Amino acid sequence: MGDRKIKILVVIGARPQFIKHAPFDFAARDKINIVTIHTGQHYDSNMSQVFFDQLKIRKPDYILATGGGQHGEQTGRMLQEIEPILLKETPDYVLVYGDTNSTLAGALVASKLNIPVIHVEAGLRSFNKEMPEEINRILTDHVSSLLFTSTERGVQNLATEGIEENVFFTGDIMADAVKLAESVITNVEPRLHEPYYYVTIHRPYNTDEPNRMHLILDVLNQADHRVVFPIHPRTKNLCKSFGIRFDSYTNIQFIEPASYFDNIKYLMDAAHVITDSGGLQKEAYILKTPCITIRSETEWTETLTDAWNVLCFDDLSRIPILLKREVGVHHPTLYGNGQAATQIISLILEHSNLKG
Repeated sequence: MGDRKIKILVVIGARPQFIKHAPFDFAARDKINIVTIHTGQHYDSNMSQVFFDQLKIRKPDYILATGGGQHGEQTGRMLQEIEPILLKETPDYVLVYGDTNSTLAGALVASKLNIPVIHVEAGLRSFNKEMPEEINRILTDHVSSLLFTSTERGVQNLATEGIEENVFFTGDIMADAVKLAESVITNVEPRLHEPYYYVTIHRPYNTDEPNRMHLILDVLNQADHRVVFPIHPRTKNLCKSFGIRFDSYTNIQFIEPASYFDNIKYLMDAAHVITDSGGLQKEAYILKTPCITIRSETEWTETLTDAWNVLCFDDLSRIPILLKREVGVHHPTLYGNGQAATQIISLILEHSNLKG
């Protein structure tokens, strides 16, 4: 492609994707022309100027309003709105992160316009096709031209599905983001000066059933340390509709959703994490904080090694026992060396030269 800077259009829809994008955006400066679309899949008050100031990333070039609605409806709106932008911008590549509806929409539009797709966090599998994210991952990987995996297992998963060309293990770009955050918050005072457990629960199979939600809160309330629970607005509204009174759970400190750096600080200082989030399991491992995942499966299976993460779904009464378990050896480079973004950019530039 000569001396011309290549243009990559990045499609992002959810807050975790902006976090993944921050190291990439930073490393790409002066090397690649980046154009970003925020689909608006998750509108979040943390998507304010403060969020962009914290992560030092540029505001999106396009902000759409495709949030809400059923999965098909939401993905369909994204397809309609992303296509004219791609036709106008004519990028050399479209880059997508992870496994949201925005990921799939960006990948599908690009592939139909014969624009090569770059998938960051490729090869991830939970092997549970009832999860919309699993479908998004599989379809995105199968239309991608460049696939960057967070782990060696991701490479194996892709090979099993017949995808072996232009697949690279670069480590996890979220590890880059965590290292970036650590450098900013290392000297920040702890939020609590006592041992505590950090909890995030947001998945419908945990939050949408009144008995299930009551049970989770009852178990947490009996924990031997204080519980800090940043509660998502949707979960908060559901709890209120179930007649749950937050003030009756004296051991749980319910707080507003945490900003990215606050979230990392809470994770860093916690005695343990209890979550149903995908990304948090991985961040907990990187920060050497043991984790209990309230799910029946995880796409981050390597975190289960040496009991750094354990799955607990059917029998929540096991949680107090699991909080006392011993963890084994920690592998600090399991998710790479914190230089994934730099490696990804080098490989993209190499690929574009071969193409050009």
